[in-house]
Amino acid sequence: MENILEVNDLKVSFNTFAGEVQAVRGVNFHVKKGETLAIVGESGSGKSVTTQSIMRLIPMPPGEIKGGEILFEGTDLVKKSDKQMEKVRGKDIAMIFQDPMTSLNPTMKIGRQIMESMIKHRKIAKTDAKKRAIELLDLVGIPKPEQRVDQYPHEFSGGMRQRAMIAVALASDPKLLIADEPTTALDVTIQAQILELLKDIQKKTNTSIIFITHDLGVVANVADRVAVMYGGKIVETGSVDEVFYNPQHPYTWGLLASMPSLDAEEGELQAIPGSPPDLTNPPKGDAFAARNSYAMKVDFEMEPPMFKVSDTHYAATWLLHEDAPKVEPPAVVRKRIEHFKEKAGER
Repeated sequence: MENILEVNDLKVSFNTFAGEVQAVRGVNFHVKKGETLAIVGESGSGKSVTTQSIMRLIPMPPGEIKGGEILFEGTDLVKKSDKQMEKVRGKDIAMIFQDPMTSLNPTMKIGRQIMESMIKHRKIAKTDAKKRAIELLDLVGIPKPEQRVDQYPHEFSGGMRQRAMIAVALASDPKLLIADEPTTALDVTIQAQILELLKDIQKKTNTSIIFITHDLGVVANVADRVAVMYGGKIVETGSVDEVFYNPQHPYTWGLLASMPSLDAEEGELQAIPGSPPDLTNPPKGDAFAARNSYAMKVDFEMEPPMFKVSDTHYAATWLLHEDAPKVEPPAVVRKRIEHFKEKAGER
């Protein structure tokens, strides 16, 4: 299966009063046609900056793409002008944002907001665009779409607004859909419905999806592959099964351990100690070393390369070096892995 998107050595910085914030520091990943890649990590790890750079939505200044390339169907988006990017946004690549209330226009009817992209990019007549808007509202599970199409965002519930946002994103049949924490502001029941909806839409349309989240629990249900980000870099990448059943990076262990679980015993919930690094002055060596209880001397001196675990699984940790001591994930992580395997067996 060929790649629809390739991001190579992407570097993005922001010039601030405190100095240059190196938000993305040499990120590499790809997305194949029809697959879902989940990018996971704590707030401040560089997930949203990376994907907003793909859409070229980073405000410049203060932001700046300092290096690398973003190849979409073989064309480097970094080299495109703002005018050229207007033809890509919405038509080829669309984005679902975290909070629909700040993304939808409160003064425009929902149907009009869905129709806009179709009229602009696909030159569809208004009557046909409205018919398609009703179909899209139906596709995303909004009841009575013929009536809802003429309503305003404030007349929709939170879950329905997020569904409407997905309909807006799908309006021009994009080849790549970027979902930036689309379920964070929703309750657990609606969250599950939105995730099922995205999976269903992907089956029907074969759209590629980049799914950004800080919640590893969400990832297991929606993604084909996972990229774990920390300190502006990808520290582990692999298939969902590889990252969940055989995690290699201590940061991935920390994320798995800190996941809430109904099976956890009282007081068992873990947290990763410390705080993410200051990217105005990135640490020497492994950015996670100061928070890593397994850190060795080399972690504070040299940045680890991406070690190969399998043909599709890589992790940037010195623990994978042949001379490193053999370290097992902590007990709580091993327990989580067994839990995931049991759940997978039930499915």
